[in-house]
Amino acid sequence: MRRVLILGGTAEARGLAARLSGVPGLLTVSSLAGRVTEPRLPAGEVRVGGFGGPRGLAAWLREHRIDRLVDATHPFAERMSASAAEASALAGVPLIALRRPGWREGDGDAWRRVPSLAAAAAALPDGARAFLTTGRRGIPVFAARTDAWFLARSVDPPEPPVPSNVRVLLSRGPYTVDGERALIREHRLDVLVTKDSGGTMTRAKLTAARAARLPVIMVDRPRPPAGVETTGDVAAAARWAQG
Repeated sequence: MRRVLILGGTAEARGLAARLSGVPGLLTVSSLAGRVTEPRLPAGEVRVGGFGGPRGLAAWLREHRIDRLVDATHPFAERMSASAAEASALAGVPLIALRRPGWREGDGDAWRRVPSLAAAAAALPDGARAFLTTGRRGIPVFAARTDAWFLARSVDPPEPPVPSNVRVLLSRGPYTVDGERALIREHRLDVLVTKDSGGTMTRAKLTAARAARLPVIMVDRPRPPAGVETTGDVAAAARWAQG
């Protein structure tokens, strides 16, 4: 019996689990961090919670006789990806990273790329009315910008500190272009702040920003751990897991 552990929580992780579910001679376990209330559960066996760092993950891999490890976490889950790479080396379990392609600027876009959330907060124009779509863990970074007003969207409520002038919209994608344009008009937003997460579920905000001629502050992805094989294709990851 071949055993595969998927570090997930993303749409790509769920797609991979669905492809591998029911494959003869294959046991798939999806691991969720447990940071989101009522997460979308993948097919197959699921575990929730952390491992206690890279050594804890390596011990779990050995204890459960895992043959293949797939890091299908969010492109900005830098700490988890680093732990996966270290655990893979410690346990001698082959690792692949499944990463959706990032977004690319097109005609009519006005993007400013920045290296971090802190840089995004510093790049906001004075008195901005910002559409903040960096996730709940990123919202506190903007708390010092007391001159700006924020519409901050996240799946779960953020933890303090939060900006003094913020309206939190609890919502989960996918979103539509018409819906995003309506938010921009209703709240008189003049800049979009987001992370280069990629994918289609949340791309509508970028299309809406282009149509409304809103500038976009785009936070670049962290670099993946050195030496880790990476694919953006769920089918390729499924073939690798079975190989």
